[in-house]
Amino acid sequence: MDKGQALKTYFGHGSFRPGQEALIDAILAGRDALGVMPTGAGKSVCYQLPALLLPGVTVVLSPLISLMADQVAALREAGIEAASLNSSLSADEYREVLRRAYRGEVRLLYVAPERLSAPAFLRFAQSGTVSLLAVDEAHCVSQWGQDFRPSYLCIADFLSALPRRPVVAAFTATATARVQEDVCRLLRLREPLCVTTGFDRPNLFFDVMTPRSKDACLLELLRRYQGRSGIVYCATRAKVEHVCQLLQDRGLSATRYHAGLDDGERQQNQEDFVYDRRLIMVATNAFGMGIDKSNVGFVLHYNMPKNLESYYQEAGRAGRDGSPADCVLLFRPGDVRTARYLIENGRDNEALSEEQRETVQAEELGRLEQMVDYCKTQSCLRACLLRYFGEDAPPACGHCGTCKGNYVQRDITVEAQKILSCVARVERKFSYGLGMTMYIRILSGSKEQRLVQMELDQLPTYGLLSQLPRNTIRDYIEHLISLGYLTLSSGEYPVLALTPSAKGVLFHGETVTIPVRQQSAAAQGEVPRQKRRRAPGADAGEVFFENPDDALLERLRSLRFRLAKEAQVPAYVIFSNATLSAMAAQRPATTAELLEISGVGEKRAFRYGEAFLSVIREFSGS
Repeated sequence: MDKGQALKTYFGHGSFRPGQEALIDAILAGRDALGVMPTGAGKSVCYQLPALLLPGVTVVLSPLISLMADQVAALREAGIEAASLNSSLSADEYREVLRRAYRGEVRLLYVAPERLSAPAFLRFAQSGTVSLLAVDEAHCVSQWGQDFRPSYLCIADFLSALPRRPVVAAFTATATARVQEDVCRLLRLREPLCVTTGFDRPNLFFDVMTPRSKDACLLELLRRYQGRSGIVYCATRAKVEHVCQLLQDRGLSATRYHAGLDDGERQQNQEDFVYDRRLIMVATNAFGMGIDKSNVGFVLHYNMPKNLESYYQEAGRAGRDGSPADCVLLFRPGDVRTARYLIENGRDNEALSEEQRETVQAEELGRLEQMVDYCKTQSCLRACLLRYFGEDAPPACGHCGTCKGNYVQRDITVEAQKILSCVARVERKFSYGLGMTMYIRILSGSKEQRLVQMELDQLPTYGLLSQLPRNTIRDYIEHLISLGYLTLSSGEYPVLALTPSAKGVLFHGETVTIPVRQQSAAAQGEVPRQKRRRAPGADAGEVFFENPDDALLERLRSLRFRLAKEAQVPAYVIFSNATLSAMAAQRPATTAELLEISGVGEKRAFRYGEAFLSVIREFSGS
């Protein structure tokens, strides 16, 4: 069997995606490789296919048990023998997996990096049966990456301990040029073929929204995404709890995931999401790296991540099968303070020295500034992301929130003068300054007790902006910070202060404007609401559809869900959303025609083909 036959037989594809064939050829020729490919571009095929053609076993280093389980399940459904070694196995199960690998009954063996030093595994690896070592999520080896894991640093020593070094192939979706250099150096890749296919995900719609109420905005977005599977990311465990409860109270099918839950609940909640028993996962960034779920239709960020690498990786979990998906970030400047606090107080990498930790922290704060720039830009969001990763991009993509949004400049010079004057008067009265919330109360004319006790209601600027909502006053203050007229100190109790630039507005006639976005439905991340009519042959009370293909697609999805439940695998392991859509559009009548659809391999066609063909025939004949 050659590589083309293997691609069609096991993976159901008639041709390779960009970058895949070059990487596969290099690996088969015995050359190390580094593949930097966006999520959904087919990185796993680059090592799974060579594993079928090379002698011995391919060992895949993967950071999370859940990722191993999903990939092993998908490979077995495709007719490929695969197994994993992880902490969930008993001693007997662990030994049995190694015995099967020794006997050549396992083509791909998934292992966590921490297992490399285990005596039993090291003895197995030293037997000479490992022909390829594939390092998934390879950016974890670099301290400049957003997911640095010290256990990845042991990979090079592990390879040095082997009597015969296998081919080494590393793969990642999010790596700047600096991180790519680190990966090659720290893994000691030998003259690797380095392939970067580009970071663009054309099927993803990116947007940044600045709502006055995140909760209300989130509920509206989820109403529009009704029936679709998606993830809502939050910065802290407390926000996860708040958002998950909010959604459940509104009757939405949501569950939660964060490090504060016990292992059993995390595993159960993750499986509920992966198996489509719950449509929405509300989670911290602890969730996602190990999720190979292809039918995620949206990723919403309730809070801003700490850097663009994390954002692009998390947002990229949408639309893995190539179907259109939305990635919307809900931004409020308060997110910046939360992110800075998490960076300055984080202790994620205890293996680092104090000097290394300070260096990493400074790097993280610099990346935070670039994340904030993305949230505030009026330029193309896609271009902003691609240029960050070192890729050329046109000035406008035509398919993101800012490209489809319409901005107008609003003059707020008078309001800015009132705010700056208020800060100046407070600074003369209190040397220690006040926080933003207190200034909002002063300017809005609050009669709260503490404000009155401090005689702040006696200031000439008291109540000068009482005609504005407090959220608007906050927006204006935050805008003045971004323009450099005000600063906000760091620490637990940040204080507002004037900068020398404020004199230009207060005394020299300098004007201040704020961009206001007139958001279209697309810029809001809206899913167009279709008029639906009853599907052909549908009974009274059944769903109505504008397009007959949509009605067939719903029937195919129902069949997939039932088959997945019987096989105890995630639905997307049977067939992806993109493959089902192609079936609905092309309506194959025979197995030969079914095999022409991308994503339908011989093994899956043999196992499930007739069931799907029967649904298509019944629908088409009705």
